[in-house]
Amino acid sequence: QVTLVESGGGLVQPGESLSLSCEASVSRSIFSISTMGWYRQAPGKQRERVASIISIGRADYADSMKGRASISRDNAKNTVYLQMSSLKPEDTAVYYCKLYHHYSGREYWGQGTQVTVSS
Repeated sequence: QVTLVESGGGLVQPGESLSLSCEASVSRSIFSISTMGWYRQAPGKQRERVASIISIGRADYADSMKGRASISRDNAKNTVYLQMSSLKPEDTAVYYCKLYHHYSGREYWGQGTQVTVSS
């Protein structure tokens, strides 16, 4: 059973920064070859991808987050991070972590962490 646990969400003011973490309870060998992603879902909206990072560390970002987000991973800790800056009210959402294991085709999701950007 794969479990993903996000942490780091909270309430911040517009323009501030926030860092999220996601730790996966999975073997290092599986984590290291999996693609990790951060997604978010705002009330009444569909879940959307924020950023993703493949096994070798190459990252990709949604247009809305380019220049404001940085995704990274520590394969020794089975953890993926998302650093966000210059946050806007429209960034308010539940942020989810996803692990995609290419060889099995399976994907796993965390329970999510709330990020609220408000003055």
